Amino acid sequence: MISSVRGPVLEIGLDHAVVEVGGLGYAVFCTPNTLAGLRRGTEAKLATTLIVREESLTLFGFADVDERELFLLLQTVSGIGPRLALATIAVLEPDTLRRALHDGDLATLQRIPGVGKKSAERLVVELRDKVLVTPATPPVAQVAATGGHRDRVVEALLGLGFTQRPAEQAVDAVLAENPAADPSHLLRTALSSLGRSR
Repeated sequence: MISSVRGPVLEIGLDHAVVEVGGLGYAVFCTPNTLAGLRRGTEAKLATTLIVREESLTLFGFADVDERELFLLLQTVSGIGPRLALATIAVLEPDTLRRALHDGDLATLQRIPGVGKKSAERLVVELRDKVLVTPATPPVAQVAATGGHRDRVVEALLGLGFTQRPAEQAVDAVLAENPAADPSHLLRTALSSLGRSR
């Protein structure tokens, strides 16, 4: 398993970054929040995991080991694959996810697109005893949203399986209420809205 990559960021795409390691450029798929913390030309270190499928090898990257471990833990639940696990990490902060699982907070879990009541109940039953709840920490200040963030979040939603028009409408609705929304909040709120409309 490739457990981490470290090197200069060559490219930052809508759902991935390319990190050079030993002369090779690795495409690493990440949440929009992780991508927002990377800068082209600067060195990055990402915790990673390699998902092997018959037709593909896909490398997923995370800001820290904590997110990676949750990503892997989520996939132990029947019906949860890499895409839904990544969407879960994108919508819910690790501590929020753990607390929702620990407390059986189905409403919070159903904010994840593609997770209904039965799926949320299955997540709670299978993972409640496997998560350790930690005290909440103050949120980190982030940059204000810009038109670039809007396009990036829309593309991230497309990468998660939503279609163009609903994705744009969801993002625009969030920006109409909160023009200064940071990328993380923008994505989470849009995902929550799209999840309810399904």
